[in-house]
Amino acid sequence: MSTAAAHGSPKGELTAGHKKVIFASSLGTVFEWYDFYLYGSLAAIIAKQFFSGVNPTTGMIFALLAFAAGFFVRPFGAAFFGSLGDRIGRKYTFLVTILIMGFSTFLVGVLPNYASIGMAAPVILIILRLAQGLAMGGEYGGAATYVAEHAPVGKRGLYTSFIQTTATLGLFLSLLVILGCRLGLGTEAFEAWGWRIPFLASIVLLGISVWIRLQLSESPLFQQMKAEGKGSKKPFRDSVKSGNLKLMLLVLFGATAGQAVVWYCGQFYALFYLQSMLKVDSTVAYLLIAAALALATPFFLFFGWLSDKIGRKKIIMAGCLLAAVTYFPIFKGLTHFANPAVERAAAQSPVLVVADPDTCSFQFDPVGGARKFTSSCDMATAALARAGVPYTIQPAAPGSVAEVHVGDLAPITSYDATEFSGDALKAKQGEFAGALKASLTEAGYPDKAATDEINIPMTILLLWILVIYVTMVYGPIAAYLVELFPTRIRYTSMSLPYHIGNGWFGGFLPAISFALVAASGNLYYGLWYPIIVAVMTLVIGTLFLRETKDVDITA
Repeated sequence: MSTAAAHGSPKGELTAGHKKVIFASSLGTVFEWYDFYLYGSLAAIIAKQFFSGVNPTTGMIFALLAFAAGFFVRPFGAAFFGSLGDRIGRKYTFLVTILIMGFSTFLVGVLPNYASIGMAAPVILIILRLAQGLAMGGEYGGAATYVAEHAPVGKRGLYTSFIQTTATLGLFLSLLVILGCRLGLGTEAFEAWGWRIPFLASIVLLGISVWIRLQLSESPLFQQMKAEGKGSKKPFRDSVKSGNLKLMLLVLFGATAGQAVVWYCGQFYALFYLQSMLKVDSTVAYLLIAAALALATPFFLFFGWLSDKIGRKKIIMAGCLLAAVTYFPIFKGLTHFANPAVERAAAQSPVLVVADPDTCSFQFDPVGGARKFTSSCDMATAALARAGVPYTIQPAAPGSVAEVHVGDLAPITSYDATEFSGDALKAKQGEFAGALKASLTEAGYPDKAATDEINIPMTILLLWILVIYVTMVYGPIAAYLVELFPTRIRYTSMSLPYHIGNGWFGGFLPAISFALVAASGNLYYGLWYPIIVAVMTLVIGTLFLRETKDVDITA
């Protein structure tokens, strides 16, 4: 395809070549996001399979951290593959990334669990997650750059918005495959071994994706740049030179960090909140999220198209503002409509943990068991957090043993786990758990959300609003990033702030927010993290970043 054809006529007509580029790039990226998000969608089961050597609360945090590990290395993948893409080409680079992603995902499906091989299981799992993260670090920048460099004048927002749908479509596909396996096999079989099927199926998607990408030609702007001898020999070095480094940092804090937390809060944390906090049945939670995604996905294209008319920045900033202002009422609404019983119980019989504050820990241990949470306060708060019960901590005398007060019922005395061992410890754990469960049940706290009490239309509406915010911040972001950086270092320069923002600010959101909830007892306390980051992006982006929709990207 010629350079002229790539940029289209003055009318920006959609040619057969444009359609092929969009379809091939987007479909391959959908499959890659499918691979990446299977883990997040199955975090609760993976915690039981690979992190069963620790208590359930710590196990869930470890599972979320393993999910986040893939995000942690994404900037390193962006630096390596971005530099490769700026030197040898966009097409060949994202052929390599999809091969790494596909094989890593397949291997998760055949990996023995903790019961079979002990600590080797979570170690290998995390290594595979790191490989996935490296591959994803090179994937997105390549696909977005490739499509943008083929897009006709005045259509970059619309064209790259198809790439933006791929993350949501990949999540949607993973949820559908998981749901189909769960319904076909039954919950018991699915959680025992059927969860592996979606991972194993990725080998088929890998074959399709590689075949599709082999049909593509190189980006015309890249070909023109190479022909004119204007390419960069060291893209990473050139990207981090003072002027460009300052721009990358502004893009990180003024665009991609806020976009990331709004995205992950609206999709992943919402699903986690339904399942782990509100105890909604997993199948029901998947269906609710899938419905919201299906209804909201066209808005990625709408906001991409709109950004070609009114600009990228104002739409992204508006999404951050709306999210920051409305997250608390939306998530409180989810509690009200998805599990009204826990809301009623909390209002009628609030739970207090009366304990010495010095014995209450922030139960977050990223190094895998180096810290032990054994105090009477820790044992009480961990049990309540696992049950999805909101509570507050009331200070008690130094050295006192923690007590749990459920409404006006008799208090339940907790225990210090260091004072017991062996069978005595198990007996004490059982005694405390039984007494706590009995009091919570008597006070009206449900073990699980009653499906017949879920207000399905209102729950879907609130989830849809969350995903609409995602489409606002994410729909225009690819065109915005492409337009900020020159062709010779574009792949590297846009990939780094994008993947630091999404990999670190976004990827760690579930683990950070859950740890905040567990520490405070407030179901909504974890929302402060995405709200603060979104406000930071709103301020920095509004003050220091420029609009880009009419810039010439051939430079």
